[in-house]
Amino acid sequence: MEREAATSPNENGQESDAAAIRRHPALFRAIRRRQNPRLRRSDITVTDEAAVKRAVKAASLGNAMEWFDFGIYAYLAGTIGRVFFPSGSDTAQLLSSFATFAVAFLVRPLGGMVFGPMGDKIGRKKVLALTMILMAIGTAAIGLIPSYDSIGFWAPVLLIVFRLLQGFSTGGEYGGASTFIAEYAPDKRRGFFGSFLELGTLAGYTGAASLVTALTAWLGSDTMDAWGWRIPFLVAAPLGIVGIYLRLKLDDTPAFLKLEDSNVHVSEAATAVETTARGDLAKIFRTHWRMLILCIALVGAYNITDYMLLSYMPTYLSDELHYSESHGLMILVATMVLLMLIINQVGRLSDRFGRKPLLMAGMIGFFVLSAPAFVLVQEGSLLAVSAGMLMLGLSLVCLLGTMSAALPAMFPTNVRYGSLSVGYNLSASLFGGTTPLVITALISVTGSDMMPAYYAMAAALIGVVAVACMKETAQQPLEGSPPSVQTDEEAAEIVEAQAPTPKF
Repeated sequence: MEREAATSPNENGQESDAAAIRRHPALFRAIRRRQNPRLRRSDITVTDEAAVKRAVKAASLGNAMEWFDFGIYAYLAGTIGRVFFPSGSDTAQLLSSFATFAVAFLVRPLGGMVFGPMGDKIGRKKVLALTMILMAIGTAAIGLIPSYDSIGFWAPVLLIVFRLLQGFSTGGEYGGASTFIAEYAPDKRRGFFGSFLELGTLAGYTGAASLVTALTAWLGSDTMDAWGWRIPFLVAAPLGIVGIYLRLKLDDTPAFLKLEDSNVHVSEAATAVETTARGDLAKIFRTHWRMLILCIALVGAYNITDYMLLSYMPTYLSDELHYSESHGLMILVATMVLLMLIINQVGRLSDRFGRKPLLMAGMIGFFVLSAPAFVLVQEGSLLAVSAGMLMLGLSLVCLLGTMSAALPAMFPTNVRYGSLSVGYNLSASLFGGTTPLVITALISVTGSDMMPAYYAMAAALIGVVAVACMKETAQQPLEGSPPSVQTDEEAAEIVEAQAPTPKF
């Protein structure tokens, strides 16, 4: 009686289940086979190498053009502060410019909530083409706005309106582009192909910085303030048309097309996931909230370090250390070119050793090296500044080369675009776009030029915890999708590995 009293209903249920399994083993084996049937050869996606490369090129070039547009504003922050805001202290103008930079991030979550579920419903490529159209319009329109001296109050108002359009379109870009590449790539090379997305990001930033540097050197600061700043914004329109063309030429991803195919034979659990109402925001928050929180923490740490180095650093060098604007940009361009040369190798390493080791190396790198790097940067010589930037850049490339493969794998296929867009852009809104504004304000309040280092260290510490909590997904199928392989032989091996061992 005492034993019965001590046994909970749950324990009784488990004991009953175990007893039933022992009495009817054949019946329960049949039930398990029905719930998790073996994959058939037709279930497994065999990728077309040429199609994968076209998809990677279209997504990466489109992403490069998006971030070219976004980078222009960051690298012209000082000029935009002088053109669009009333005369005052240099710090006030710079803060106003960075506040307008941050405004675009306020609507990024809204863009993610609109474009993400839309991409899960109507397909990845259509939404990615739409985001490019909106970004090109917003960027070109900024290049046409009259200055504050011409139309007064309406100049910064129009600037904010078109920055909001840029931010809204960007809300659907990263989640869609990373999903697009992840769903095209074979499971064992997802890190390598995903790294091309961030290669595109670096290329966009490098193109923007190079163009701004060349124009400043050619026209001079006064001419840039008068009208030269408009040229990079107006260049965005024809570049956007190229990106739209590339994206519309492609088929949608194999994973999305299989999601729509009711004949795909996968496990019962995956079928349940893939046949629910796609793009349901309430369902994303209700069912995937744990992964959303982890995604927000991971992306927050990544974005703070990313925007600190790629967006804020030229301003830091010119405003705090009194470098010329073009000198600071040239050092950053050199750093980014070096990162572009090695980022794909980082992607390969993440396929071989896993996403977590590479991400952890990047986070620990920022935590340990940020303070020494900024001490070197403050020393002022070209060699010291370059060494400090290189220390930060090598830490960042561990994140850049891995993140675009790690993040899409956190969510199932039917809500991947929506969930990643929501999580990524909430984090980017809270932490990414505010980074230049927060750092500038902290330096102004504390008087310490080391605040960027301390801010990056705090972000990296959060990143270490987030990486420790995430699952390893390298070389594994995307959740909610069947395996994706490169050859028919690999597919046959997977099917054969599931075959029951014959008994003699």
